[in-house]
Amino acid sequence: MLASGTKLPSQTTHTNSSSNGSKFIAKSTGINADGNLMRHNGQVLPMPLGDPHLSIDYEGSFTAPYVILDTDYENFSCIYSCVEFNYGYYADFAFIFSRSPSLSDQYLRRCEAAFKEIGVDVSRFAKTVQGSNCPYDTQKSL
Repeated sequence: MLASGTKLPSQTTHTNSSSNGSKFIAKSTGINADGNLMRHNGQVLPMPLGDPHLSIDYEGSFTAPYVILDTDYENFSCIYSCVEFNYGYYADFAFIFSRSPSLSDQYLRRCEAAFKEIGVDVSRFAKTVQGSNCPYDTQKSL
């Protein structure tokens, strides 16, 4: 959930996270639709009051649920977030994360099945360009 006017990465995204014992500190970098390098800092932390899910809080946004629908802890994770705002309007976000620039079809199918199970239309997904033309080394310096 990012503030109005914030440009999201449209290609070459990379997120690096580390734990301090109570939360994960995340730095996400990528190239936005204008072709500019961009960076967002955030954190992933436990939900309050013992809720079994996590929350995500990135600068320029508000805290939102961060639900891991499926993962094998080594190759991929399927993440979903849905927030109610403005009296009955909802915004939902779904992400498929991979530890490498490409993702095996078997993991993609697992995520698609997990999203379909909760009613998410996977045809809405947009693939993020990754690969050899991406400036990953430059992004690390952001």
